[in-house]
Amino acid sequence: MSRARDPLLWLVVLFAALLLVMPYSAPLFSTLFPDLPRPVYQQESFLSLALAHFWLVGVSSLFAVVLGVGAGIAVTRPAGAEFRPLVETLAAIGQTFPPVAVLAIAVPVMGFGQQPAIIALILYGVLPILQATLAGIGAVPAAAISVAEGMGMSGWQRLRNIELPLAAPVMLAGVRTSVIVNIGTAAIASTVGASTLGTPIIIGLSGFNTAYIIQGAVLVALAAIVVDRAFERLAQRLSRHRREQ
Repeated sequence: MSRARDPLLWLVVLFAALLLVMPYSAPLFSTLFPDLPRPVYQQESFLSLALAHFWLVGVSSLFAVVLGVGAGIAVTRPAGAEFRPLVETLAAIGQTFPPVAVLAIAVPVMGFGQQPAIIALILYGVLPILQATLAGIGAVPAAAISVAEGMGMSGWQRLRNIELPLAAPVMLAGVRTSVIVNIGTAAIASTVGASTLGTPIIIGLSGFNTAYIIQGAVLVALAAIVVDRAFERLAQRLSRHRREQ
């Protein structure tokens, strides 16, 4: 496939174009919403909001991957097997606890800004990664483990050379789900003072400005689509690499 026909490239170009063009779209939104005195969000640049949004998602997702993968590996080892039900329960509680409630609890302790939002996103993002890690490692064929043991591999060598490479596609699917969910959830962080692409949405809701809501929602949705397609491309390359080995 040539670069000019690459759907992912065109999605990235469209997203970047919207970030740059949105501040100049007042005539369009004035036509769509003639009763609004300010039809285009102008308080912060959409580019800075997007960078802050991706930074928030990136940091929280990194911590979620470390916690989810680390806990998943730990409880699949003989020494940690007895803690598996407890770890799964804690991760499930973090997923089912509403992010807004986490923010409400964290703000009095940590103050307004990005810190409480990061905590909420980490709690919300761990479960898909943990479940995918457990499923991926659990699906490793017993024959492969037996062959590794027969070759004299240590537990660490089996994990690094056999289990993780075979489990990688399933684990990547869990990371993909976690990151996509967090892109949408991060918009709520604007309720506690964090700058994200959800800022126009929150301000639009509080000021009954539908144009602001649409602008933020379109950008958040397109960001999620771009990242999702990027993960799909990564999964395809990983699958192709495995077939070539």
